[in-house]
This record gives sequence, C-alpha cells and structure tokens, in this order.
Amino acid sequence: MRKLIFTTLFSFCLSTLVSGWVTYINLGVAPGFLQHWFRAFIHAWPIALITAYLLSGPIHSLTHFILERNHVK
Repeated sequence: MRKLIFTTLFSFCLSTLVSGWVTYINLGVAPGFLQHWFRAFIHAWPIALITAYLLSGPIHSLTHFILERNHVK
C-alpha cells in the first residue's frame, strides 16, 4: 500500500510539473493554456503512475548496485 501511495503522489507531482513545462514550451502563456495543460496532464499521469509503480523496484535495485559497487553508503 505504501508503494502505491508514494508512486501515486510522486507521479502526480511530476506529471503536473512536466506537462505544465512542456505545454508552456510549446504554447507559451497563450489563450487556452490551462485547458491544454490539463489535457496534457490527464494523458501523462496514468502513464507516469504505471511507469513509476513498475520501475520503482528495478530502479531501487540498480541504485543499490551502483552505490555498493562504488562503496558509497
């Protein structure tokens, strides 16, 4: 349950920031900006949530491997 809550909150924050930034890069602050941002967010968040949930374990293991190999604690 902790993993699901964490990945949901993290992916929400990341999707909000990245979709807003990319929308801004593509359109600037133009009329309809918020509607375009919201549409981008709605498409991005489910993918970010699934990706974060599925890859958190392997990324955690890879991080552990890198740190152990370099003797970092």
